[in-house]
Amino acid sequence: MVTYSHSRLGAFEQCKYKYKLQYIDKIKVDVPTTIEAFMGDMVHQALEKLYTDLKFQKLNSLKELLAFFNELWEKEYSEDILVAKSNYSADNYRKMGEKYIFDYYEHYKPFDEIKIIGLETEERMTLSDGITYHIRIDKLGFIGNVYYVCDYKTNVRMKTQEDADMDRQLAMYSIWVKDKFPDATKVVLKWHMLAFDKEVTSARTPAELETLKKEVLELIKQIENCEEYPTNITKLCDYCIYQNICPSFKHNVELEFKTPKMLKEDDGLKLVNQYAELTRVKSEIDENIETVKEDLIAFAQSKGIDIVYGSNKKVSIKEYNRIVLPEDKEELITLLKSNGLYEEFMMLNYMKFNSAITKGTIDIGKLVTKEKDFRISMSNKK
Repeated sequence: MVTYSHSRLGAFEQCKYKYKLQYIDKIKVDVPTTIEAFMGDMVHQALEKLYTDLKFQKLNSLKELLAFFNELWEKEYSEDILVAKSNYSADNYRKMGEKYIFDYYEHYKPFDEIKIIGLETEERMTLSDGITYHIRIDKLGFIGNVYYVCDYKTNVRMKTQEDADMDRQLAMYSIWVKDKFPDATKVVLKWHMLAFDKEVTSARTPAELETLKKEVLELIKQIENCEEYPTNITKLCDYCIYQNICPSFKHNVELEFKTPKMLKEDDGLKLVNQYAELTRVKSEIDENIETVKEDLIAFAQSKGIDIVYGSNKKVSIKEYNRIVLPEDKEELITLLKSNGLYEEFMMLNYMKFNSAITKGTIDIGKLVTKEKDFRISMSNKK
């Protein structure tokens, strides 16, 4: 039986192809992780050591904790870790990690704000139909009957209150906390935003948690029924460790390792450049055609004629009334329905219809068939 987790659900939402590679095919790649994830892991391990040692009445000094972090970094770091931002080196990220630990240490010493009962937990929660959910809490503690689910965030974007109130990860963990600790009258979700030395907190009502659980189960159902795994290109692709085998980036990765001579001989590169040039020329021609059309209309109007003659061709220019529909079509639709005309003039939205059939949200049996086709679009390369 599959155990689901916040990371697993997030991978599916981010890119179904990445989900397939990571969780179904379990593909191993040359790039083990990204520098952001590596730095975050090193910081997490340092803070875990801080609180683990405190259980045995050993308080690490800031100097000792930073030394542990740097020794761990040197031991675990490898040159094949992906550093996507070319303006920064791995050492820049190491210094960021040092700063996060320094700020946290100075902010929270002597680290007795809550009674710690769990660090980097490895628990399982059973949802419905035997589905299990992985619970990994960075720091779990309590004050009286109020429990705190704490998460260390090393990313450089500050989480807003809206982000916190919509967050799925810690909210799902709070369901487990309520089941595990019946004395909990409240569960506070707390994010330590280490890059800003700030906290963001949130909480969920029982009704909100029930809704969240249903949403998670629905997402899991989508995952288990999924048959196609297309790529989804977003800014997060820059940090993906599967670029060298992803159909949306594989060719670009290959180009990065080719010499100038090899680039000149690459058929894909030549074809895209040819396509781009033809598209540019076509665009210029289309613009010129529109300009000539406007000039033809003006010429015909000035002469009071509706056909203009050339050497071998003639152009007919007929004026007609083009109907412009309002942007808000609700009133128009209501009017058509009231006159019994809506069904007659209703047009099928093919794009929405095609998407609904592909996603399986509607089932019309054998009335339609699926055929493979291709759509070509062009955009600027970074």
